[in-house]
Amino acid sequence: MEWNDYIKDFSAFLKLEKSLSKNSVVAYNTDILKLVQYLEYKSLDVNPDQVNAAHISGMLQWINELGASPRTQARVVSGIKAFYRFLIIEEKIAVDPTELIETPKIGRKLPDVLSVEEIDKLITGIDLSKAEGHRNRTILEVLYSCGLRVSELTELKISNLYLDKGFIRVIGKGDKERLVPIGGKAIREINNYLPDRNSLPEIQKDSNDILFLNRRGKKLTRVMIFTIIKDLAKQTGLKKHVSPHTFRHSFATHLIEGGADLRAVQEMLGHESILTTEIYTHLDREYLRNTIISFHPRSR
Repeated sequence: MEWNDYIKDFSAFLKLEKSLSKNSVVAYNTDILKLVQYLEYKSLDVNPDQVNAAHISGMLQWINELGASPRTQARVVSGIKAFYRFLIIEEKIAVDPTELIETPKIGRKLPDVLSVEEIDKLITGIDLSKAEGHRNRTILEVLYSCGLRVSELTELKISNLYLDKGFIRVIGKGDKERLVPIGGKAIREINNYLPDRNSLPEIQKDSNDILFLNRRGKKLTRVMIFTIIKDLAKQTGLKKHVSPHTFRHSFATHLIEGGADLRAVQEMLGHESILTTEIYTHLDREYLRNTIISFHPRSR
């Protein structure tokens, strides 16, 4: 078997057994192709079952010299390790060449978090006289109220809105469903937006149940959500790096700062591991100091 055959089998495993999204499968394949490209660069005719630790170490040095960041290198190693774990499980190889390969150390990059005032400034900066005004305001309110990923927002269906109950049903990574509470302000914005949405001249058949549509009646793309937020940040003079994920970070951070249980936040964000949720506990030192002074028995 050659590389294409092994990668095809691995892709099927990720999709069918691991229930990963198309984007995730592509990301894994991209990592593996870095190794293939390195072997081609070195004119090495090596199949996956012939790769050894020296090949992988050489590939890491190569992408480092090309300017790949430690974070990128770590992701590539992770993808290649997953590939070879699969080959071991499937008994396609007997020895895992990645076993002794260490993942490059990376510092945890803390995301920008918006204050409540900054979020309000962005939302109130939207011009409601424009055709897309109510839609864009609703997008930001839903992102912040529910802590959604951008892909979850673009796929949000009207049939999955239980506004009278105060919940929405979200389809997350791996097609896993979860119920997420939605606040009163976001509910009001959805109700304000729906008449505009339903009065579009035409709604495409495959987008008939999708909540957020463009003027042609089609589902909004991820890129469009990014563009809306970037343009708004620029328009309102916000200097922070702002993306749809910034609202997710802010949602989780504000909940934890307000005393929410970490496992409840984990459930709302759709994280499989509590360790993933812990990145949102990057509370500032003054907040931590005040918390300790207020609650630790020795501080009284």
